[in-house]
Amino acid sequence: MIRKAEKSDINRILALLHQVNMVHYAIRPDLFKPHTTKYDAQELEALFDDESRPVFVFDEGDGVLGYAFCQVSEVRGDLLLCDNRTLYIDDICVDETARGRHIGKSLFEYVRNYAQTIGCHNVTLNVWEGNDAALSFYRNMGMKVQKTTMEIVF
Repeated sequence: MIRKAEKSDINRILALLHQVNMVHYAIRPDLFKPHTTKYDAQELEALFDDESRPVFVFDEGDGVLGYAFCQVSEVRGDLLLCDNRTLYIDDICVDETARGRHIGKSLFEYVRNYAQTIGCHNVTLNVWEGNDAALSFYRNMGMKVQKTTMEIVF
């Protein structure tokens, strides 16, 4: 079952956030600190109340096995950009012990359908170079490159 995250999910979500952080740390230890998360419990609780930043969880009844952190943004009246509404997937994770069960696909499809329901033009996300499994997954979900961020490291 996929539903909005609740306060009772916080500890499980923190554990999953740690898993995501360690994937990013393994790819880019020059940017990511190990053994931490991008949110703490208080930040998560506040986030769950923000309608523009919905968090969805996959829960089979015995605990959260995955999540999708989303952000809805709108462009209106911009001189350059067309008016539109976008759903950005800030973070998506399936517990490493539950992978291969199509939980990620279920979460992604749920988010895509949610975005269509609320009138979004598109769904976007970022993938770190080197995260080949995620890149392959998103391509399999039908996503295509929208833009590329480049860098020079000193």
